[in-house]
Amino acid sequence: MYSKKGAAAVRIRSIMIIITGVVAASSAGAEAIATINGTNIDSSVLAVYAESRMQKPISELAEQQRQTLISELVDLYLLSTQPGAADLIKDPRVAAQIELQERAIVAQAFASKYLADNAATEEEIAAEYATQAAMAPPSQFRARHILVPTQSEAIDLIAKLDSGSDFATLARDFSTGPSATDGGALSWFSPNQMVKPFSDAVAALEDGNYTSTPVQTEFGWHVILREESRTNQPPPLESVRENIKQNIAQKKFEAHIIVLRADAASTD
Repeated sequence: MYSKKGAAAVRIRSIMIIITGVVAASSAGAEAIATINGTNIDSSVLAVYAESRMQKPISELAEQQRQTLISELVDLYLLSTQPGAADLIKDPRVAAQIELQERAIVAQAFASKYLADNAATEEEIAAEYATQAAMAPPSQFRARHILVPTQSEAIDLIAKLDSGSDFATLARDFSTGPSATDGGALSWFSPNQMVKPFSDAVAALEDGNYTSTPVQTEFGWHVILREESRTNQPPPLESVRENIKQNIAQKKFEAHIIVLRADAASTD
């Protein structure tokens, strides 16, 4: 067990970890919920702290939770308003940490505002969806496979298939892959979801045929049966809308950063 002194230190460290990730709210119009050594703890600070600490608005917290957060902030303000605290700001390491934290908060606020002001339009979403759909492989396949460690074992299995053995039974008896218990069955997949030697072999087959020679991948040696194929249908736009919006936002922000870097370099 650690001492009360040690427990208090752990508590303060936990508060500081949370505070580091908080984007401070404006104190305009905020009311003081406590005054510590002449310094007010504003309600806006409590609100932001609650959202970071509890992941919910202060209005949704029980009174006991609210009082716990206030108590934690009181400890933080008590330590930061001690007579010697102001001198610590002059320490180069502390000053650097404060500088970094302030820069991070402002940078995060700027990024959030930029993304809000430059949200993806319906036209951009539709264009990105069309681009992704055009890049998708034209076909999907359903297959079974038998995975074994050596080429000779794979050759023996192909010979058994040529003699009329059942593919699923051989997969259950000999495959070392995770699909063995399902007779080597794989769910529908696009070629780009598999390693290239495997997907190339499947694409070269006709429905109902199996590979006449073993296929080697990083996992071992495969015997593959292509059961069915179908035209690849892109997912409905609504099911991928949020991902597309995030991708567009990321591209916009990365492009903006490049412009800012170029502008900064030109003024040096």
